[in-house]
Amino acid sequence: MVPGYGRTAGAHLVKHPDVNKISFTGEGSTAKQMLRDGADNLKRFTFELGGKAPHIIFADADIDNAINAATASAWRLCGQSCALGSRVLVERPIYEHVVDAFPRARQVRARRHALRRHESYGSAGARSATDEKRFSYVEAGRQDGAELVAGGHRIVTRGLEEGYFVEPTVFAGVNNTMRIAREEIFGPIASLIPFDGEDEALAIANDTPYGLTAGLWTRDVGRAHRVSSRIEAGMVWVNTYSFLRWSTPYGGFKASGWGPGERYRRTRSLPRGPHDSD
Repeated sequence: MVPGYGRTAGAHLVKHPDVNKISFTGEGSTAKQMLRDGADNLKRFTFELGGKAPHIIFADADIDNAINAATASAWRLCGQSCALGSRVLVERPIYEHVVDAFPRARQVRARRHALRRHESYGSAGARSATDEKRFSYVEAGRQDGAELVAGGHRIVTRGLEEGYFVEPTVFAGVNNTMRIAREEIFGPIASLIPFDGEDEALAIANDTPYGLTAGLWTRDVGRAHRVSSRIEAGMVWVNTYSFLRWSTPYGGFKASGWGPGERYRRTRSLPRGPHDSD
């Protein structure tokens, strides 16, 4: 254990010739600097650098389960997850239904705040600068023309006024050129994006500098295989989301980093049948 700041202790570890391998989880610009610092001794690296995961809901999906999973994955850990399913792609025939359902799910989750036991939704951080950055994305969404359906404010329930508690936030009418759809926010902000058909869903899903995780919901097994095989992500979940096992490789495409997922390009979690075992 070597405590210290990245710019001092971390930089020394990266440059030191006796350190053979660095595994880093964090921001992409930091990883690039680490590559430059470790170049002299050809140090090996594993990077996990974040994501902007698409979570695709087709019209033939189990809608109730899909919405339950989509809201959970959009706001899990108060939005502080690299595998967050914050880009929710919804096929147009069910788009309005999903837009209506998201705020209702938000209200249920918002009640479970940090003052209650067995909490699943707590503080979104411990720094005012980070808090302000999250709210800057709410304003950016408005300015880009997205519709703020719910949330977008601090939670001011009695006893939480001094903390960094952010309402689960929903934007509708989002397109993939908007900042809220392209940049990793690290806050509980979900962007609902409509699409028509598999090809458009894939075009939107892959139109991102990241490629860590993705999810899709459909009752059509053929579609599940077609779409999941074309999504540029290290892990694609079908009819579930964020199902992780310690033995599963975890890595991504593009700006999401370098890791074991580069060797295992397609790792999926399909619903288990009655005869499947651990």
